[in-house]
Amino acid sequence: MTLPAPVVTTDSPAQDPFAREWDRWHDAHEERRADPHGFLAVTGLFWLTAEPRRFPGLPGEWFTGVTGPVVVLAEDEALTVDGAEATGTHAFGPLAERGGVTVGFEGGVVEVAKRGGQDLLRPRRPDFPFLSAYTGTAAFPPDPRWRITGRFVRFVAPRAIEVGAAVDGLSHVYDSPGYVEFVLDDEPFRLLAFRGHEPGALFALFTDATSGVTTYAANRTVSFEVDEGSDAVVIDFNRATNLPCAYTDFATCPLPPAENRLGIPVTAGERTPERRVHAEVSAEGLVPRA
Repeated sequence: MTLPAPVVTTDSPAQDPFAREWDRWHDAHEERRADPHGFLAVTGLFWLTAEPRRFPGLPGEWFTGVTGPVVVLAEDEALTVDGAEATGTHAFGPLAERGGVTVGFEGGVVEVAKRGGQDLLRPRRPDFPFLSAYTGTAAFPPDPRWRITGRFVRFVAPRAIEVGAAVDGLSHVYDSPGYVEFVLDDEPFRLLAFRGHEPGALFALFTDATSGVTTYAANRTVSFEVDEGSDAVVIDFNRATNLPCAYTDFATCPLPPAENRLGIPVTAGERTPERRVHAEVSAEGLVPRA
């Protein structure tokens, strides 16, 4: 899917290397976000129980138990699991928290995952109208002022931090190896950091004085890196991005810890999306609002 250039509040000066680099980064971020099977393609959110049930647009009857999710497929139904066709009864086994697998069905894929200790299904279709209509996310013009050098302070041992979620009644637990502290306009700030997917990669969930005004109310996230044996970090708030819950009610995104509610306006990074997928409750779970 080809997206237009990122939408910003004013034109970025073409001769500015900092702005050009930001444009390249945001173009790549938008391409990943608009993946045909990404979050903008999610068509529902269904929580599994011990009772076998069918869900809209998906083959099979699904249930879960102590051994994890199971699907029972009819004779004329199949899934693609790890590149091979699965028929009959297929057991996925226990899923790790915040883990899961994605399997194919005719017309799309379905994410089989665990969030907040509960197994769920999220179908994704590349022909979902919301994805087809997506044209990009507005952002503040890139400004070097918001690229800040800070210091990472490690805890003696990582701490398990429980945070809320975009879905009522759900919570997430993340390991925090420490926090990053920085100074802006002679005022000190700090953000609790969580581990990213790669060694040395960290991220912080935060809100600020723009949240609910020009940026998404619930959260934004900013990533940074720290080398082993060093405490120097660079936080570039120009690269603060929205989480999936800014775009869809089918997301279970974490909310920032109380320590990460900044009292200043961070006029950098992505702004509130113009459109989102609103859900309504059906007998099976959450489906797009008509």
